[in-house]
Amino acid sequence: MNGIIVIDKPKDYTSRDIVNIVSKKLNTKKVGHTGTLDPLATGVLVLPIGRALKVSELLTSNTKEYIAEVILGYETDMLDITGTEIKRNIPSVTKEELLKVLKSYIGKYNQEVPLYSAVKVGGRKLYEYARSGTTVIPPSKEVEVYSLELISDLKHIKGAVEFTIKCEVSKGTYIRSLIRDIAYSLNTYGTMKNLIRTRQGIFTLKDAYTLKDIEENNYKLLSIKECLPNIKTTVIEEPLLTKVKNGMVLDNFFKENMSLLLDKEGKEIAIYIASGDNKVKPYKMIEV
Repeated sequence: MNGIIVIDKPKDYTSRDIVNIVSKKLNTKKVGHTGTLDPLATGVLVLPIGRALKVSELLTSNTKEYIAEVILGYETDMLDITGTEIKRNIPSVTKEELLKVLKSYIGKYNQEVPLYSAVKVGGRKLYEYARSGTTVIPPSKEVEVYSLELISDLKHIKGAVEFTIKCEVSKGTYIRSLIRDIAYSLNTYGTMKNLIRTRQGIFTLKDAYTLKDIEENNYKLLSIKECLPNIKTTVIEEPLLTKVKNGMVLDNFFKENMSLLLDKEGKEIAIYIASGDNKVKPYKMIEV
């Protein structure tokens, strides 16, 4: 079995849980995912299966879209409502102030990684330090916020302020950290209440299947070709086909910098890239 399936991940499951469930249902160990979602989060989780695992990195888009519910007034150690409260105040925030701060985060900025994350420091995952009580300084990295908008009214509930945002961000952006930083800019603390990933690259919730769909065999595997629409295809026949399957460097036979090579039956064989001197070489061997 080879292809890509998009799952609408339910709450309280890890991404690995979903991989294990799908793997068992499809009776194959060759299942992966292209972007972790926290147990609290729901939404788009892209699973490459079989030979599609060989192009996983090409399925991992640089852009992702989320809808997040935010609580201002306290912060937890995990930066979401599943964590333990560590900071609290009474926020004084107007809609105008919030909109101004949201606008200020559009663009690139250095974001500190959450302490409860799988990012490694000194060979250990950050959450391992956190759980053991060992002090560690989380690293920061440059991320980009492409769009950020308020999509609900502000609700004042028991000394806190709640609202919902929609954002499009670069790969590697932590929405929990973004919420924390927005709150700091408003002189308060922030916690993520809920998170939905609505899009990852070309994949949206409209493309996604539930775990019930998988259980009832109500799903369709997408082909590698369908999931890489920005890569031009080239159909090849013998003797070129055998040379490609052997991973040979060849004289250039396509116009683009990169091409997905198919046999005459439409099976994906390899992805080749231009290598200079009018030559092309293997980038990803798929069928082999």
